[in-house]
Amino acid sequence: MAKKLVKKHLMAIELRKQGQSYSQIKKRLEVSKSSLSLWLRRLPLTKKRIRELRDFSEQRIERFRNTMKAKREARMDEVYHEEWDRLTPLSEKEAYIAGLFLYWGEGAKTTPYETSLSNTNPDIVRFFRYWLTNCLHIPKEKIIVRLHLYSDMDGLNMMRFWSKTLSLPIGQFRNPYIKQTTLRGLTYKGYSHGTCNLIVEGGNYIRKIVSGIKVIDNFIQGNSLKR
Repeated sequence: MAKKLVKKHLMAIELRKQGQSYSQIKKRLEVSKSSLSLWLRRLPLTKKRIRELRDFSEQRIERFRNTMKAKREARMDEVYHEEWDRLTPLSEKEAYIAGLFLYWGEGAKTTPYETSLSNTNPDIVRFFRYWLTNCLHIPKEKIIVRLHLYSDMDGLNMMRFWSKTLSLPIGQFRNPYIKQTTLRGLTYKGYSHGTCNLIVEGGNYIRKIVSGIKVIDNFIQGNSLKR
């Protein structure tokens, strides 16, 4: 046993002279760090070598992160294509129901003469704009846009961003509401283009939407009572 330990001691010294770290030597020789600390206390690594080991460790960690990220993205891509095959093509009725659920959660339902939804997520607002024109068949010229921005945001650039995102001309934008607080001062910034509010005036549309939501609610409640 003593000869085996002596052999490991000598190997540890040799590996240390080659510039290996305690962790590298420990893994190779299967000895404790406390033993290595005792054996190698007079063989410190140079500052240059310490930097090299640190850089190598950081590179290895980064490679591991990138590998795991690639695996997650590959899996997500696989699931995405599975869902694409299962869900598409969407019928107009299915898209209409999806929009009713969105409005149920996010839309304004207390104003009897206005259809309105606000959100910071451009994808959600873009879908709502699609839903208004393709499912409710509202001419896009009737859609009014109003932004809620922070005082340190460039209003014109934000209007240009949302105009491009929604394919709606800036002429349909109302003057933005400017909050007194700043985006820079927020701990959680989320989406950095403010809140976008799409508005359609007229009671017919909101009555149709609210009635559609009520139908879905009654249908779900009715079926849940049967179980």
